[in-house]
Amino acid sequence: MTLRPVYLCDGIRTPFGRYQGGLSAVRTDDLAALPLQHLLAHYPQLAGHIDEVILGCANQSGEDNRNVARMATLLAGLPETTPALTVNRLCASGLEAIGQGARAIALGEADVILAGGVESMSRAPYVMAKADIGFDRGQQLEDTTLGWRMINPKMRAAYGVDSMAQTAENLAGQFGIGRADQDAFAYRSQQRAARAIADGVLEGEILPAGTLSRDEHPRADTTREKLAELKPITGSDGTITAGNASGLNDGSAALLLASPQAVATYGLRPRARITGMASAGVAPRIMGYGPVPAIEKLLARQGLGFAQIDRLEINEAFAAQVLAVSRAFGLADDAELLNRHGGALAFGHPLGASGARLALRVMNEIAAGEARHAIVSLCVGVGQGLALGLAPAEPV
Repeated sequence: MTLRPVYLCDGIRTPFGRYQGGLSAVRTDDLAALPLQHLLAHYPQLAGHIDEVILGCANQSGEDNRNVARMATLLAGLPETTPALTVNRLCASGLEAIGQGARAIALGEADVILAGGVESMSRAPYVMAKADIGFDRGQQLEDTTLGWRMINPKMRAAYGVDSMAQTAENLAGQFGIGRADQDAFAYRSQQRAARAIADGVLEGEILPAGTLSRDEHPRADTTREKLAELKPITGSDGTITAGNASGLNDGSAALLLASPQAVATYGLRPRARITGMASAGVAPRIMGYGPVPAIEKLLARQGLGFAQIDRLEINEAFAAQVLAVSRAFGLADDAELLNRHGGALAFGHPLGASGARLALRVMNEIAAGEARHAIVSLCVGVGQGLALGLAPAEPV
């Protein structure tokens, strides 16, 4: 069977808001609808011709319950006949949505798909499990914003239930990644993001939402000295701080995927081509290392060597985690091909939306002729990695 090419033709995202910041008053389903509405308004010829909407979302415990992609599809004004699916690969959910959409188009099962992700960590609810027995007083209220909850004792015994910050600390210890190197990477991420914002690199990628017209999380005034003053969040002898870890954030994003037939029929302009996706598993206690086997698997499938990659976007869950991955491939900590315009340490990490943000950024760089072989990758809680390959669009 011959697989069809899959093109990224456009995309948009909301600003990424701080926790309890400028997007915190926006319901999650409304937040997810915003980029869909924008794309539909810009491509009215696609009305009634979108085969599927696929959105990633990690929480799904509150306003994002009951298939938030379907809710957002209807709220955005798409026809009731448009099906929609919500996927969950935790931090990589938005990229998973894009990859699943690409596979459907490649197989000939769809021609036009809107894919992306959403997360409102500000609006994540508290939950309580039902009692195992009547009149039980052992229940507890749990915060769904981030991390483990309602833990299975067998999981705890077999794999441990380290916090996300502790998994980064585990990597720092295993690979000898010191506090100074982590802070230097975090400072560089903030500086690259500030430069990209000042240079207008992100113009055209961001749709105003809530009270925001630009990303709320970047801190252009960050200094090495300020980062060094922050106390570790993993114990007095730890190295992970609020400065070298990503934030708790809100945001959404969506991209337009199309087949060659749809490009010709609807007059779309391909900006990049999806070349494949690969996932991999690692020990949960070092979940941040997941991108390494995922990238290796993707490269092997495509017959490429890592030296051929000229653009690499790794989600910055933690500086220690990115450094463990980049050093595994022999990259210098300040390599220009890595997170060229800053990453989640600056922009923030609304879990379900982050992968879509990365794909959007790289799509635009490829369209501008800045890369030929690109990879977007994220680590995933409970020990996974996901990688998506992107390349210039072929003539249609």
